[in-house]
Amino acid sequence: MIDPFGRHISYLRVSVTDRCDFRCVYCMAEDMTFLPKADVLSLEELDRLCSAFVGLGVKKLRLTGGEPLVRKNVMSLVRNLSRHLQSGALEELTLTTNGSQLAKYAGELAQHGVKRINVSIDTLDKDKFRAITRWGDLDKVIAGLDAAQAAGLKVKINAVALRGVNEDEIDAMMQWAHGRGMDLTWIEVMPMGEIGEQRVDQYLPLSLLRSRLQAHWTLEESDYRTGGPARYFTVKETGGRLGFITPMTHNFCESCNRVRLTCTGTLFMCLGQEDAADLRAVLRRSESDEELIAAIHSAIARKPKGHDFIIDRRTQTPSVSRHMSVTGG
Repeated sequence: MIDPFGRHISYLRVSVTDRCDFRCVYCMAEDMTFLPKADVLSLEELDRLCSAFVGLGVKKLRLTGGEPLVRKNVMSLVRNLSRHLQSGALEELTLTTNGSQLAKYAGELAQHGVKRINVSIDTLDKDKFRAITRWGDLDKVIAGLDAAQAAGLKVKINAVALRGVNEDEIDAMMQWAHGRGMDLTWIEVMPMGEIGEQRVDQYLPLSLLRSRLQAHWTLEESDYRTGGPARYFTVKETGGRLGFITPMTHNFCESCNRVRLTCTGTLFMCLGQEDAADLRAVLRRSESDEELIAAIHSAIARKPKGHDFIIDRRTQTPSVSRHMSVTGG
């Protein structure tokens, strides 16, 4: 699959559910309305869709949410998708999780060919963690990390930089992650969905965070890549890797190789644009994949050059109306 700008689409992010057991302040409103179950693809439909993309050249498949591990019987999907790893058609099957269910599922994930996962943790302060997630228990997440590493999974920590919330923890978070052999990636908050407060009050440019780190640490440029948008540095003093995802201060659209599939079968060609393709209708009206594959090609032909994210005092509404939890991580 090649888009109008010559970019090879080889990475599919799939939201298996819009539901989550957290309500992170930058991601969801506290009182969320979730999709009716009839609108959500079955696990068999998700398998069929993912398999179609693998057949078209997707090499990396990431399961997201919401929180993917709260989806009932989600391990059956992981197990079924692992056949593409065994055949060699898929190079990597992975997921992004909040870690709340990892203690339960880490061993099974490893058994089904998952080698590494991303875990979202924005603070090491238990009270602050509960405030950010509204419902989360940091001890439970740390237990999940322990289980993941014991199962042999490589863990990367994702942290959203939040002004006035966790910016005083940037050194401690890095030392903690690297001390456990985990990479750490900082992410800028993105203007997606109404969350009940102004994102400009949350937004911390990573250029500022990076300059603060460089006052105490030696950040050496790295050519390490995971297939995603992070730009990595090696911290000389710890030997660990530090990533930065900067959709606001320095977008990465020119090298975008990703599309996102929601749990309703809606394909978003760009995280920061509203244009989308309804693959659910095509999927459900034919047992043959011929029309489905044509619809995917048609969608890829509309992939835009980049997003139009804006966060400032003059812009009162989010750049896109859907929440990050709907689009898939």
